[in-house]
Amino acid sequence: MLDPRQSLEFERPLVELENKIGELKQLAGGELLAAEIKILERRASRLRAEIFSNLSPWQKVQLSRHPLRPYTLDYVSRLADEFFELHGDRAFRDDDSLRVAILRAEGDKFFCPGWDLKAAAAGDAVDGDYGVGGFGGLQELPNLNKPVICAVNGICCGGGLELALSADLILCSENATFALPEIRSGTVADAASIKLPKRIPYHVAMDLLLTGRWFDAEEALRWGIVKEITTQADLLAKAWDLARLLESGPPLVYAAIKEVVREAENMRFQDALNRITKRQMPTVDKLYSSEDQLEGARAFAEKRDPVWKGR
Repeated sequence: MLDPRQSLEFERPLVELENKIGELKQLAGGELLAAEIKILERRASRLRAEIFSNLSPWQKVQLSRHPLRPYTLDYVSRLADEFFELHGDRAFRDDDSLRVAILRAEGDKFFCPGWDLKAAAAGDAVDGDYGVGGFGGLQELPNLNKPVICAVNGICCGGGLELALSADLILCSENATFALPEIRSGTVADAASIKLPKRIPYHVAMDLLLTGRWFDAEEALRWGIVKEITTQADLLAKAWDLARLLESGPPLVYAAIKEVVREAENMRFQDALNRITKRQMPTVDKLYSSEDQLEGARAFAEKRDPVWKGR
């Protein structure tokens, strides 16, 4: 039997009738009961034809997004007895099997020193094409709706700090140091000039941008740039602990959060809220029609851990 809460409003009378038929079939038999079941089955058949032959355009859209509609893997399980999905053949953003990314560097001296000034002196263009995602492949990557953790060990300056600011959560070791020294090289810290004043107090951001001064891990923590300071030895382990925590969560909710935060940045509150409640953001619409949306409520009611499927 189907839970009426999983049905669309226009098909709910049919679902309730079919559930009643199912309940009667489970009871002890008898000619009187069998006759009643046949009457109800004929009524259900007429109701089904009436409902689905008169769907409005919006109802057809709702039906195409039905929470109980079959997915590719539902068909695959009926086509093959032994099937396993291979992953890792697509980029992080587009591979649903990859839930969280950790951005780190080898060694303990540098996380990333940013733009190569020797290359710049030799004529490397300041506005060069860095490919998909921009510098570091991250800070201009569109529609990245998965959590990114940055683990900073050592020097993180210029474009390196801008790259770190593109992550959602930043951890750093106690020896980490930060700066935006572009001012001393006669250029502008472009991405940082956009992002930093939105993340920390304006006058603090301007101090860092206009002076290019260095600041340590404690100051980065004080301004909320980093989430946590660890020892050098513990940095990667801490990053992995955080990644595992996020990996165990609902991927569709993470995607919705990231899109909402990104899109709402330059919107009025009510405009942004209206886009959410009217399901005008793709990730929100997908979440609200998903199995995971129901799974969270069921798991709470049944006092168990939810099992997230990402669909």
